[in-house]
Amino acid sequence: MSRLFAHPMPDWTDRDAVADFAAAGAEILGDDPVTARGIAGRIWDRTPCTATPVQMANQMGMALSKIDCRHRWRERLPEIEIPTLVVHGRRDRFFPLGNGEAMAAEISGARLLVLGEAATAIPDAAAGKVAEALQTRLPA
Repeated sequence: MSRLFAHPMPDWTDRDAVADFAAAGAEILGDDPVTARGIAGRIWDRTPCTATPVQMANQMGMALSKIDCRHRWRERLPEIEIPTLVVHGRRDRFFPLGNGEAMAAEISGARLLVLGEAATAIPDAAAGKVAEALQTRLPA
């Protein structure tokens, strides 16, 4: 199973756990884990309290602030010409299900797989369902 499926969310009240989470994510993406650990620690330190929602929002906000929106990726979705499966968690509080529905609608021939028990990350228990959905998209 890929490391993405086995990457649980950290205890957002634990500075070291948050830093480890950032480092592991950076390693998966091919970025420098040491740099990611340092940035996550600095973000954690500047947050006014240790409440889980506050820490999580601060970390996510920093990650999203780095996204380059100049490329207008949403407008380019219709350019995708390969079989596409959009996977979205019904319990995702950050990106509501409508985002996944809109993305699937913009990509010609895309299918949408909604995971009822998932939020942002794909739970280990859903890996089989995702793999099965991907296999149904392969040419015969």
